[in-house]
Amino acid sequence: MKKILILAALAVSIGNASAQEEGQTKSKPKDERNKLHLGIKLGVNNSNVYDEQGEEFKSEPKYGFAGGLFLSVPVGKYLGLQPGALISQKGFRATGKLFDETYELSRTTTYLDVPVLIEFKPLKIITLVGGPQYSYLLHQADVITGGDNASIQQEEFKNDNIRKNILSAAVGFDLNLGRFVISGRYNFDLQQNNGDGSSMTPRYKNIWLQGTIGTRF
Repeated sequence: MKKILILAALAVSIGNASAQEEGQTKSKPKDERNKLHLGIKLGVNNSNVYDEQGEEFKSEPKYGFAGGLFLSVPVGKYLGLQPGALISQKGFRATGKLFDETYELSRTTTYLDVPVLIEFKPLKIITLVGGPQYSYLLHQADVITGGDNASIQQEEFKNDNIRKNILSAAVGFDLNLGRFVISGRYNFDLQQNNGDGSSMTPRYKNIWLQGTIGTRF
């Protein structure tokens, strides 16, 4: 009877050890660096402008929506390409002068961003990315408050020759947690916002930090 109890205890112990080992194996993230993935992500931008020129023009950052699709295309285990298409809200809040009148401007610009990034995958849990990005201006909304010329300023800003096609760049990372991806990007325009240099509104380039959470298939 004693031997049977010892054997039963030994069997239970071996079974528990096997179960723990299997559970640990399942809990370890799979190495999927060689797999093709389609994903969707949503998040926020914290945007501002740089290289600005304007009379007493001072800007502050503002938040906007970011979201869209991305594709992870492996080129070997450690390298890949990551094209995507995102709706991305940028903009700023600023004070300045136009027609010798001080104004306050809140600008929200909605772009279609198309990044084509190079992936470097040193670890299965992290991907480093960087590369060019094409941005197309879909919509611009200005809220202007100021002195007696506010309505005139609004009309001048509305009629300005704003560049719709802008080349920009992005660098960042993806944290791969199974099907879920946490991403961070630092983005900046390489071209100015005004089309031919005749705009009344301040000249500037967009700069924005982007954080998203997504899932991949």
